[in-house]
Amino acid sequence: MSGLKNSPFGKRLRASQREEANDDLSRRIRPVPNPIFGVASTSAAAANAFASTSSSTPGLDPSSRPTTSGSSVGPDSPIDRSLPKPKTTIAFAKGSDYGDRFVPSRDSGDMRTSYHLMEETGPSTPSKNRIIPSESDALKEQANAIFNTILHTEVTPPSPHRSSSPSRALTGSTMPPTTPTRRRLFTYNSPSSSNPVTPTRSRRLDTPTDEAYAMSPVRAESRQLLESPRRQLRSVCKTPYRVLDAPELADDFYLNLVDWSSTNILGVGLGSCVYLWTAHNAAVNKLCDFGDSRDAVSSVAWVQKGTTLAVGTLSGRLHIYDASTLTLQRTYNHAHTQRIGALAWNSHVLSSGSRDRLVLHRDVRVPSHKPFRRGQGHRQEVCGLKWSGEGGPGSASLASGGNDNKVCIWDLRSAKRGRFGSGNTATLTSGVGSGPGGSIGSGSSMTPSNTADDGGGGDVPLWKFHEHTAAVKALAWDPHVSGVLATGGGTQDKHIRFWNVSTGSMLNELDTGSQVCNLIWSMTSHELVSTHGFSSTIAQNQICIWKYPTLNMVASLTGHTNRVLYLAMSPDGETIVTGAGDETLRFWNAFPKKERNERERDSRLDWGKLIR
Repeated sequence: MSGLKNSPFGKRLRASQREEANDDLSRRIRPVPNPIFGVASTSAAAANAFASTSSSTPGLDPSSRPTTSGSSVGPDSPIDRSLPKPKTTIAFAKGSDYGDRFVPSRDSGDMRTSYHLMEETGPSTPSKNRIIPSESDALKEQANAIFNTILHTEVTPPSPHRSSSPSRALTGSTMPPTTPTRRRLFTYNSPSSSNPVTPTRSRRLDTPTDEAYAMSPVRAESRQLLESPRRQLRSVCKTPYRVLDAPELADDFYLNLVDWSSTNILGVGLGSCVYLWTAHNAAVNKLCDFGDSRDAVSSVAWVQKGTTLAVGTLSGRLHIYDASTLTLQRTYNHAHTQRIGALAWNSHVLSSGSRDRLVLHRDVRVPSHKPFRRGQGHRQEVCGLKWSGEGGPGSASLASGGNDNKVCIWDLRSAKRGRFGSGNTATLTSGVGSGPGGSIGSGSSMTPSNTADDGGGGDVPLWKFHEHTAAVKALAWDPHVSGVLATGGGTQDKHIRFWNVSTGSMLNELDTGSQVCNLIWSMTSHELVSTHGFSSTIAQNQICIWKYPTLNMVASLTGHTNRVLYLAMSPDGETIVTGAGDETLRFWNAFPKKERNERERDSRLDWGKLIR
């Protein structure tokens, strides 16, 4: 046997037996792959035992092979690459993306979260967290509000009021025990309201309007909401009925280049030219061109009644034209030292605001080029001017907005002028006391004397409002309520604020979520139009119509691809025109026709209708 053991046949037999043993061991410890989670982990002892008994095979990545003390590069088994390390296995089991079981997400199953039914902790106001939607109108908002209310009532109804369990009356501990009286154990009483032990459900069934007798698939609260009358809302067309090209329409927030006259003529400043567009026949006429003098138009404004148009330029010149004859009436070559960004008419008085921080008042009937009044209340450029229009210059108020984030209210009747002091600085004084929301009296540097009047001083604003945090260009006086002013702030403010200039107090505010470029009140309804530019949300470059005083959105009009910097209204109050840096003018049917009262429709003095 010893010769057979050492013979080549014996050696081959022992080698085959050793290979069979290794295969049997590998089958017993080889990990079974899982179709979902991969290869199952094995014990470290079994892996080491298998590695010591397995045949040597060169590995593809020597750096990933386990090394032994006998050699720097030890044998590597093909199964070693498929065996996960214990650390990897623990991280795999505790990972957030994988696990041994499926855990569904509970967020999508929450009705209140999915349908936005979470009730606010405090009372909501229109001025908090207002974001202008991309497409919205009053009809959609009303339908969504009704739907949310009904869904809240049907899906998550309030818990029904349960009557408390009857409690046994406590007897005093000092009372002696008494023998109970004989009573009948089984008594039968008809349900009645006087019996306190009658179940609540029995009493409810006596009510004809109980839910048990209802034929409607919804609850009584939802049915009452659906059957109640709703306020009739008007629909606003979302597309402009006319679009005009306006090449070279400046994309500058501080300019006012579009205005609509009472004679139904639209004046537009394009570069160095002013064009007139007649609405009833769409005729276009070129009024003036300042290209020869290397000047450009910075503001245009029509007189309240008539065909007189005032044009301000970047160099500080002021021109007055007669649009009916296309002739120049008067020129003020040194009206301001810098560009004139805002103009406002009040009868024969023309007020101008400039980058030189001054507000000057001129009587166009007088040939003198010097203003008869001046106002100093802003520390930076004046970019907005609006007269209240309550009467002549002696009874109306002027509102001005500036790049210093201030709003000034001027009253030419009560304002006093300051006097020159040392260092060419005006000491402003006023006989009007400050009120809530305003402050009076702040020094400001003077401009050269060539633009000053004979008095040399400047008027002090009646009120000065400091609540805005960005430039104020948008100004609009409420034509329906006397003494109410709406102002809009720029990119860092995004608010529309309403003021009572009689008391100097702020009435309300609205966070629009985007830059407010223009404001104008409707003459046919108590509504306000605002145009917008830069926004912190997706929605921007919009024209929004708000209902006052609820401040609910009536409609949101989109179409401009740049900031809507210019806004004007037709003389009938039905149409608005908007201009933007995309060099287009868009006309919108924003408001309904003005309703005539019975006296205007049928005159009692018309005896012809009474003759049969």
